[in-house]
Amino acid sequence: MAKFLIIGAGAMGSAFTFPCVDNNHNVTLVGSPLENDQIESLKRNCFHKHLDCKLSNKINFIKSNNLKEEIKNNYDVVVVGVNSKGIDWISNELNSINFKAPMLLLTKGLSVKNDKLEILTSLFKNSNVSAVAGPCLAKDLSKRNKTGVVFTNKNISSAEALGKLLKTNYYFMDYSNDIIGVEMCAAIKNFYSMVIGSSKDLNTAAILMQKSVIEMGKFIKLFGGLEQTVYGLAGLGDLYVSIAGGRNRKMGQHLGEGHTYSQAKTKFMANDTVEGAELAFQIGPKILKDLSKKDFPIMYSLVESICKDKKFVINFL
Repeated sequence: MAKFLIIGAGAMGSAFTFPCVDNNHNVTLVGSPLENDQIESLKRNCFHKHLDCKLSNKINFIKSNNLKEEIKNNYDVVVVGVNSKGIDWISNELNSINFKAPMLLLTKGLSVKNDKLEILTSLFKNSNVSAVAGPCLAKDLSKRNKTGVVFTNKNISSAEALGKLLKTNYYFMDYSNDIIGVEMCAAIKNFYSMVIGSSKDLNTAAILMQKSVIEMGKFIKLFGGLEQTVYGLAGLGDLYVSIAGGRNRKMGQHLGEGHTYSQAKTKFMANDTVEGAELAFQIGPKILKDLSKKDFPIMYSLVESICKDKKFVINFL
């Protein structure tokens, strides 16, 4: 039995408690500063409204203001499951704390630091940070539906050690040392799921799918990742799930109907976090400055439409 500290009481962080508890680990779930009400609710009855189910009553629920004190309790693994908006907060918090436990990053995204595109694991001072990517919807994981993901670390044995702690008959994983490729796939697939979601028919969607996968491979190769990673769970697998049932696809549908991003967000998705759009605002200026529209027409057009609030036009077929 190991001690797990999971930071982030949203859907994914909370869903991740299921394989932890089912492996008989000791689990503490810490909310972000915006999740104090969520933590209080979980303390009362363990019911998670976004997952529409109860979490285990064996979990210890605490608020973010107790994090620095709590992490001193010799945890074996620290899991980061905040949404992309909380990554700056948690990286600053954890970088100010001296702890040696391995970290596992559930959060997907990219960052621009010192005018350089960075994967999120690079934001942490901890020398042993693994990341998780792949087709994993939080609600499906909380229902113990079959879920396959990729655990990645430059030192693949570290990823494998974490996998041994967490594998169940419903949650299982591949392993990769291509941490750049895996993390980049996990982030940019949100762009391409919006593009494919914008199509009005299956024929066009199929063309966009094929061109998107090729462009994803070119992109991660440009930044030092392996092109073959795109054809695994972190790329094609995660892209499929995002197209089939994610908020990115839904936003793409609205963009395909002729709405600008701001119009679609206000009218149809005011209360939804669209991860692909958040990523566009985060790294879009860097993409538009450094990448050629000729070389990356799909990504460039999508990012430009969101960042400049222009109608999205598929003019690269």
